[in-house]
Amino acid sequence: MKKTLKKITAILTAALMVAACFAGCSAKNDKNGESTTPDTAKQAKFGVVVQTGANGAFVDMKDGIIEQMKANGYENADFVYKDAQNDTSALSTIISSMDDGSYNAIFTIGTACTQTLVNLQSDTPCFFCAVSAPVEAKVITNMGMPDKNATGTSNAIPVSDIIEMGYKITPDVTKWGFIYSTSQINAVNTVESAQKYLDSKNIKYESATVETSADVKSATETLISNGCDVIFVPNDAIVQDGVQALVQVCREAKVPSYCSSATTVNSGCLATLAIDDKGIGAKTADMCIEYMNGKAITEIPSVVVGIDYCTFNADVAESLGIDTPAKETIGYEIQVVNN
Repeated sequence: MKKTLKKITAILTAALMVAACFAGCSAKNDKNGESTTPDTAKQAKFGVVVQTGANGAFVDMKDGIIEQMKANGYENADFVYKDAQNDTSALSTIISSMDDGSYNAIFTIGTACTQTLVNLQSDTPCFFCAVSAPVEAKVITNMGMPDKNATGTSNAIPVSDIIEMGYKITPDVTKWGFIYSTSQINAVNTVESAQKYLDSKNIKYESATVETSADVKSATETLISNGCDVIFVPNDAIVQDGVQALVQVCREAKVPSYCSSATTVNSGCLATLAIDDKGIGAKTADMCIEYMNGKAITEIPSVVVGIDYCTFNADVAESLGIDTPAKETIGYEIQVVNN
């Protein structure tokens, strides 16, 4: 019954939009006689949901989505932005409230938001942004053939490349430490990939899991006391909330920390190979624009967004006695930050 009502609503909405287009047909030619599109054709409603705005990368992605949509004719669209503040119950409520047939599309930033919408089997298309492992997260079966009314962008973490970069900057490290939450599937997949890579190289590592951001400090201290001379931080909303404590412990112990996000470098980790957060948001918006222009979701493959640059924290490097590397050493453009 619910889906039938939503389909009826969608049909009525489409009919009204068509009627509006015909009503405005007199405005379809500009003074030069060239075809133009009336503003009513660009009026639409989009949802944008993040798991937590405390993750600055997610906010940049949201800005990238909205700015790109507006730059492509949707300046008059209604963008409803919701932040679940890392509350699972609130996230479920937000997604459910948007599943009312009034949205043209919903942008979900991160894995948890995307899973919540896809699992709802909504009739409203989902355009996901920065889902590290879409297939593993079961939000899509095949990246090239969207099948769950969802498509979008993946920021699959190039973890082996980050580790290799780490050895170019800090060649003497012998044991890696990983801090993550098992509730964050992005983080779990990243750490498992890192461990598999280190196993192939016979390099030692140890992991510590946290349930809340308050656990991050003690987990970091434990790893360092157990001989980890480098710490790796995956994209993890819970760890990000406690990352200031992590970087403080690392600075005091003179232990470098690498990560999966430029935002976390800005928070005090040493370096990462990063995507441009606004850029991946814009790429996600481009996919929605294709859909709004008439292309079916099934015809818009999901894409993995590659590395844009190395983000390097010069202040952290100085505190650790590490020099800023040259581009020739890293193999990527270097974006230096100071904090």
